[in-house]
Amino acid sequence: MIEHFQLRLADSRMLAPSVRHLAFERADGAPFAFTPGQFIQIHFHYDDGKPTKRSYSVGTPAGEAGNVRRLELAVSYVEGGAATNLFDSLEAGGEIEASGPYGRFCLMDDDVNRRYLLIATGTGITPYRAMLPRIEKLIREHGRRFVLLYGARNEQELLYGEEFDAFAHQHPEFTFHPCLSRAARAAPRPNDRRGHVQDVLPELAPDPEHDIAYLCGNPDMIDATFTQLKELGMPIKHIRREKYVSSR
Repeated sequence: MIEHFQLRLADSRMLAPSVRHLAFERADGAPFAFTPGQFIQIHFHYDDGKPTKRSYSVGTPAGEAGNVRRLELAVSYVEGGAATNLFDSLEAGGEIEASGPYGRFCLMDDDVNRRYLLIATGTGITPYRAMLPRIEKLIREHGRRFVLLYGARNEQELLYGEEFDAFAHQHPEFTFHPCLSRAARAAPRPNDRRGHVQDVLPELAPDPEHDIAYLCGNPDMIDATFTQLKELGMPIKHIRREKYVSSR
């Protein structure tokens, strides 16, 4: 059910040179119910008083109940952007207006596939972080396998990379491939790949019959990967998309 509520800033830290991790709690103290993969909208006004809003995926890892006390967001900073100015001026304890949850970019209960291909760039990694408890259950109870391709320009821009590495080490059925397009790590790891996610995708040998692909992040990446998957024979109903656009 979509609700309108106030959020209070509880924590803030930089994830990358231009991305901040923000953790909010509902000002009324209530938990937030959502399905991992969904997003909220932040409502505010431009300097001229015109109302506007921005959408952000909830990144808090959530189990089946989907009730969390903190809403964790990864927010890209856009030079001169209205949302950037809003978050820059928000101090600990400060409040903003929000609504949600929205969206259907979620792992479906009735999927009968054997493997999920999770593909992301930039802050598009956020919903997959929220899905980790659900992924763990699908591995344990249904024998699903997962491969996560995450595109970034360099090691500094791998958001939550250590968390996904740790999850992969604990769950052999989950493979994490950081795809670095500009520069390799100073100490490369075995599952690292060079290039864009589209360059690495053929290595996974997508199976049109038994795979389902999720695409989240830069619209150009999503369009290119969507076309690539179709050319490899993937049915459109097995390709699920969530485009992230940096808004000023």
